[in-house]
Amino acid sequence: MASFMKWKADIGVFGGSGLYSLMEDVVEVAIDTPYGAPSDKIALGQIKGKKVAFLPRHGKEHQLPPHKINYRANLWAMKKLGVKEIIGPCAAGSLVPEFKPGDFVVSDQFINMTSGRQDTFLEGPNVNHLTAADPYCPHLTDLAYQKGKELGITIHPNGTIIVINGPRFSTRAESRFFSQIGGQVINMTQYPEGILAKELGICYVNVALITDYDAGLEGRDDIPPVDHQSVLKVFEENIHNVKKLIMAMIEDMGMESKCDCQDSPLANL
Repeated sequence: MASFMKWKADIGVFGGSGLYSLMEDVVEVAIDTPYGAPSDKIALGQIKGKKVAFLPRHGKEHQLPPHKINYRANLWAMKKLGVKEIIGPCAAGSLVPEFKPGDFVVSDQFINMTSGRQDTFLEGPNVNHLTAADPYCPHLTDLAYQKGKELGITIHPNGTIIVINGPRFSTRAESRFFSQIGGQVINMTQYPEGILAKELGICYVNVALITDYDAGLEGRDDIPPVDHQSVLKVFEENIHNVKKLIMAMIEDMGMESKCDCQDSPLANL
């Protein structure tokens, strides 16, 4: 535990407190940021000899709805700990028939449909414009897909994730619209979490666990719209695979950078 007295980590994970059981020598720390407090204390520990920081994005008691999460504080805290790579798993709905409940999807694009969120660190006086054509780290997305396949998980190598404000789910008309504009997966937390990591020069990967078919699929009356209890049921049935994938990824993370994620305005803070 002494090695963590300086409060440093190389790898970050946004996830529930149940993931803390993966770590050894855990110590919890409260970190102040210029943007207020993160969602909760950050748990620092070791996995396979790697220094890892876990932060539950909704808080330990899942008390923060998606539109109330202090995303800037969460990412700033990870940056100040020295984190260079972040895994951001999430539960998500499917907008297409080929992505089924229980499947994993490695997102490579997002479409932001949120509003009112504090979504940038670039507030002047020096004006910068982030290149966001490819918002997720290509090295980590490849790693997530390869490790998922090795573990025998049904995992899709790419997908466009629609991000809505929440906490309500979509109407049928909204769900239809989201699929028509190219959305394949839908979630409430991927924006601005991932893009804030990119602003800070942190490699970030999202792995979405499909828990439902959103408001149902067009022409499929046999598929009911999503409800909170069904999401929890599918998530609990698959959380062991989430943990296995995180463990497998961390084993190969922390290597020499194979991407240009560090080429960002705030990478050298």
